[in-house]
Amino acid sequence: MTTTLTPTEVREPRRTRRPKSARVGGTLHAGPLGYAVLVLFSVGSLFPLVWTAIAASRDNNRLAETPPPFWFGSNLMHNLNVAWNDANLGKALVNTTFVAGVSAATIVFLSTIAGFAFAKLRFRGRNALMLIVIGTMMVPPQLSIIPLYMMVAKLDWTDQLQAVILPSLVSAFGVFFMRQYLMQALPDELIEAARVDGAGSWRVVWHIVFPAARPAMAVLGMLMFVQTWNDFLWPFLVLTQNGSPTVQVAVSALGRGYTPDQSLIMAGALLGTLPLLLVFAVFGKQIVGGIMQGAVKG
Repeated sequence: MTTTLTPTEVREPRRTRRPKSARVGGTLHAGPLGYAVLVLFSVGSLFPLVWTAIAASRDNNRLAETPPPFWFGSNLMHNLNVAWNDANLGKALVNTTFVAGVSAATIVFLSTIAGFAFAKLRFRGRNALMLIVIGTMMVPPQLSIIPLYMMVAKLDWTDQLQAVILPSLVSAFGVFFMRQYLMQALPDELIEAARVDGAGSWRVVWHIVFPAARPAMAVLGMLMFVQTWNDFLWPFLVLTQNGSPTVQVAVSALGRGYTPDQSLIMAGALLGTLPLLLVFAVFGKQIVGGIMQGAVKG
């Protein structure tokens, strides 16, 4: 004997409502604590730059007082003008832009090709060579300064920009970075399809690898440009203030003397930082978009 249930006795299972932030396509909203943490980190990140500008607008005597100033003074333009002329920052900015641009472009080009080879090509000793590349990242760069300086001296490149450019044309980090990206972002099927269509190795690199790696190339190029721009030790050893200085070498000349003028040093540091801020302001959206695109592909 079977029993039939009336419509009122048939109940649908209770559906649990998910919060809007957990729905597919929903937007996560930060609470007051999240905004407070973001504001705190933003202020902490901007404080060194703001303090540099404040110190550059004061004089050396005021900076030596306790407590130090926390607002802008009236000497900013004067200190910037003195630092620009005394340190020959115009020539230094041109030199540094050239060195950083050539180094970043070469690193991105070579790292993309090497990263593609380590990620997608099969050859004997691939893993061992990759371990060697990663191992070079663990060697302190100070250990290579003496043999590198001896080589530069024999080539008669001291006080010339090629002495700074040559050691920075290859980056083990760049090779590792591009390898990790291309392993996920570049499907093997795409390369095989190009091979079937008769594409050679260089055609695959130009028409498939470079377009696929464009987001990572933008990020790597920015990182290497900033790293080369901020490099101090090696340019300080092979370049002079009166020859072909970079920004860091030129700014270091402002600190010489029995009583260094800290306000002039800060003014020089501010002038040396402004081009990087300009580059990030112009290309920041593309760089952040490249990072996000790479994260989605990965």
